[in-house]
Amino acid sequence: MTKVKVGFVGVGGIAATHLKNLSANEAVDITSVCDIVEANAVRVGEEHQATAYTNAEEMLDNEVLDVLFICVPPFAHGDVEEKAAKKGIHLMVEKPVGLNVEEAKRKQAVIKQAGIICATGYCLRYLDTVKRAKEYLADKEIAMVRGHYISGFVETPWYRTMSKSGGQLVEQATHIMDMMRHLGGDIDKVYANMALRVSDEIENIDIPDVTSVNFTFTNGAVGHLDCSITQTDHRMGVEVLGKNFRVTIDGTGLTILENNEVVSADAEVDFYAEQDQAFIDAIVTGNTDGILSDYTNGLKTLEVTLAANESQNSGSVIALR
Repeated sequence: MTKVKVGFVGVGGIAATHLKNLSANEAVDITSVCDIVEANAVRVGEEHQATAYTNAEEMLDNEVLDVLFICVPPFAHGDVEEKAAKKGIHLMVEKPVGLNVEEAKRKQAVIKQAGIICATGYCLRYLDTVKRAKEYLADKEIAMVRGHYISGFVETPWYRTMSKSGGQLVEQATHIMDMMRHLGGDIDKVYANMALRVSDEIENIDIPDVTSVNFTFTNGAVGHLDCSITQTDHRMGVEVLGKNFRVTIDGTGLTILENNEVVSADAEVDFYAEQDQAFIDAIVTGNTDGILSDYTNGLKTLEVTLAANESQNSGSVIALR
C-alpha cells in the first residue's frame, strides 16, 4: 500500500496530538517536520524518523508531500498555505486560520484554484455528542444560542499579545464560536464588550481577560458568548434553546430536555482522532464528506471573532453580511 506522505509546519502544542494520531495510522508516513526552534524540529524528527527543517519553504522544495499539517500560532502563517497548495499538497490548517480576513480570503482563493483538499482544526465538530445534537436540531426552530469558554491564562509569550493571538476569543474560544455556528447557523451581526479587568499584573499583556459578545443569526435567533482567562479551572459549552426544548453541550457531554423529558449522553470518541482519521480518509478516497470543517468554514468562524474585536474597538454593531 502506498502511504500518504505527511509533513508538519510547527511541532509544538496541538501538533503533538496530530503526530500521535498519524503515527498510529497505517496509511500515513510522517516524512518531514519543520519548526523555527531547531531543537524541537530535530527531537520530533528523530521520534518519527522524519527529516527535520527550520525553514518551511526549504522543506516544501526538498520533500515530496501529499499532505501538510500547519500547526503554527495565529500570527505566523505567512504564505505557507499558498506555496503548498500550488504544489498540489493537501492541507490541514489549525485554528484560527489567521488574524486578517482579507489575507485568509486570498488563501482561500488559492486553495480553491489549486483544487486541493483543505480541512481546518475545529475538532469539536467530530464529537459524537455534537453530531447527535445537530441531528436533533435539524427540524427545530432555534430561538437562542448561548456559549461559554472559561479558563486560565496561557503562559505562552505570544498569547498575551493581541497582534499575535487575537485574544482568547480568536485563539481559544473560537472552538465554542464555531460550535455555535455549527448548531445555530451563520451569524450576521456582532456586538462585543471586552476588558482587561483583573490580570494587568501579567507582564506585557494587552488582551482582555473578560469578553462578552452578542450575536444575531441569519435565521433570526439571537446568541451570546462569554469567555475569560481569570479562572483556575476550565469550563466550556453551548446551550441551544427553543420552544419546549433545550440542547446542552457541557464539555463533551450532551443533555437534551424536551417537554420535561431528559436524555443525556457522554462522548465515546476521541474527537481529535476522529478528525484526523476523517481527513486522511478524504485524502485516500477523494471523498470529502467526512470533513466537517473546510477552509471556508474556518474563514467564517474567523470573521465572526475578528468582527467582535472590531466591535470592541469601534463600539459599534458589526454586520457580516
